[in-house]
Formats: sequence, structure tokens, C-alpha cells
Amino acid sequence: MNGKRRRLLLATVDPMLEPGEQVEVATIVNLSSVSVRRTAAFAAASAIMSAGAMAVIPAPTPMYLAMTDRRLFIFRANPTFARPEELLMTIPRTGLVRSEIKERLLNSSFVVSSPDSDQGLKIIFPLIGRKDRDAVAAALPLAA
Repeated sequence: MNGKRRRLLLATVDPMLEPGEQVEVATIVNLSSVSVRRTAAFAAASAIMSAGAMAVIPAPTPMYLAMTDRRLFIFRANPTFARPEELLMTIPRTGLVRSEIKERLLNSSFVVSSPDSDQGLKIIFPLIGRKDRDAVAAALPLAA
């Protein structure tokens, strides 16, 4: 993540921090994936519907993840102006576990969950975010 994006994210998170809480990782992630099969089908359908004039390819919305020593903050990212738009969720780190890292050609991911819940949050890191992914993964224990 470039310096401008990082500064804007940290400026947004700073007023929300509790005394003594510090940001450990600030990065760009996706929270849902668009499969290659779905992307190809959508592009083909849009090309057919427009008689070949255009093909539309869906893309996931980028999110900002800020991890502190106590919480995870997730913001919707404004792709045009490089600033966080709205706080989507705040998750306490206490008790969180993660799945194994799934490596792909252009990204990698793991699922963060709580032992008390059946639901998990799939966090997808872009190729350039491997260092941040490793920092988040190291902070969360592996699920048993």
C-alpha cells in the first residue's frame, strides 16, 4: 500500500483507538472472491447481450484492513480517491483463529473465525500484500 493510502487509513483509525492501542498492520484486502469461471461466464454473457460491443468483468470491492494489538478494523475503500469511506466492521482479536493460508497465482487467503461461531470471514490478500498477510497470519493462531 502506498504512503498516501496508508496515511489516510491511519488518520481514520487513530480517533477510534483506545489508550495504548497501536496499529500493527494496515493493508488493502478483499473480503469476497470472484471465481475465474464466474468472471468468464459474466464476460461472455455481457458480450452476447451487447452483440459484441462490450464485455463487463466483475471485480471485488477493495477494503482496508487495519489490525491493532486488540482489534481488526475493516473499511470500504474508495478506489478513486484512495481514502477509507466507511467502517464496515470492528472485530475483537481475542479468541480469533485462522485457517491455513491458501496460495494462488495472483492472491492468497485465509479464513478468520471465532471458536464460538460457525461463520468465518475470508480475507483475500493481493500478490503485493504477502508481507502484510504474513504479519496478520503470525498474529492469529492457527485453528485446530
